[in-house]
Amino acid sequence: MTREIKRLAVLGSTGSIGTQTLDVVRSFPDDFRVIGLAARRSLELLEAQVREFRPKLVSCEGSVEEKAALVSNGCVDCGMEEMVRDPAIDAGKDIALANKETVVMAGEMLTAEAKRRGVSVLPLDSEPNAIWQCLRGEDGTVSKLIITASGGSFRNTPLTELGSATPEQALNHPTWKMGAKITVDSATMMNKAFEVIEAHWLFGVPWDDIEVVIHPQSMIHSMVEFVDGSVKAQISPPDMRLPIQYALFYPDRVYNESIRLFDPVATGSLTFEPWDPERYPCFDIALEIAKRGGTWPAALCGADDVAVEMFLSGRIGYLEIGTVIQQALRDHQGVESPSLDEVLAAGVWARGRVREVVEG
Repeated sequence: MTREIKRLAVLGSTGSIGTQTLDVVRSFPDDFRVIGLAARRSLELLEAQVREFRPKLVSCEGSVEEKAALVSNGCVDCGMEEMVRDPAIDAGKDIALANKETVVMAGEMLTAEAKRRGVSVLPLDSEPNAIWQCLRGEDGTVSKLIITASGGSFRNTPLTELGSATPEQALNHPTWKMGAKITVDSATMMNKAFEVIEAHWLFGVPWDDIEVVIHPQSMIHSMVEFVDGSVKAQISPPDMRLPIQYALFYPDRVYNESIRLFDPVATGSLTFEPWDPERYPCFDIALEIAKRGGTWPAALCGADDVAVEMFLSGRIGYLEIGTVIQQALRDHQGVESPSLDEVLAAGVWARGRVREVVEG
């Protein structure tokens, strides 16, 4: 079967998700055309990507000389917003979204605008992608969403040792290889709170009907329980290329020999555990703040971003991440029905407020 060529703009092409997206493109060169590549840093890698994929547009934060080297490969330097508005990838095209924070900060606004414009928001992140797959073909008789969590780097660490946990230890994830920020968020389970918020908005499921369980093997990425008691689970080895590929080819499924398959015998037991609020205080902190609505979720994202940054740089301890976030957001003056500018401003304010709390 001949498929229509899909044109892609990859924002964050040098990051973990971006590079794995381009891995999928390499596996199916006749199905995709890369129109735009955008990155902030890693300009050497970006230049290599430009040489390989020959995009029409490129965006980066490099110097004039660095940008000149990119443009010499035949592409046009532009801003990221200009890139996504280009006629070849016009606003109104479907969005494959890996960034949790976008939905957390402005989920109500994002889903309403996507519906108004007839745009599909296709989740790349493994957990919402798994829910999306489980819901395919169903008629809305959902009873509960069950989101799995690996438990992160400190799942088995004695609570008495968490106060002295180092960034190096936090970044040693047992099953996934991810960027530094999300790996720390996995350790605190802040990322799991973000995924609950994400699922609430993307799938329209009430807060109380979304459950989180610890699943150390990271093979089941999420489950959906239906009103008759049936449960669907999406199972695959921890590899982001599979959910990326599912979104890029949707509604088709295709075989990719470079993606490892699930082997139940080799995998052995799949286990589940309740999560411990004492071990993961950031989870409850985040949901309590996010459920306030308005600009509170945006402030939460901004505060967490800087709190993790401060931990990774040695400015605060691991157990101070949640404390600093709470302390900073006590001063937030929430806006109930914000504009997009007010949402973005809340995130910027929270980032600055965390720095003031830590420095003060």
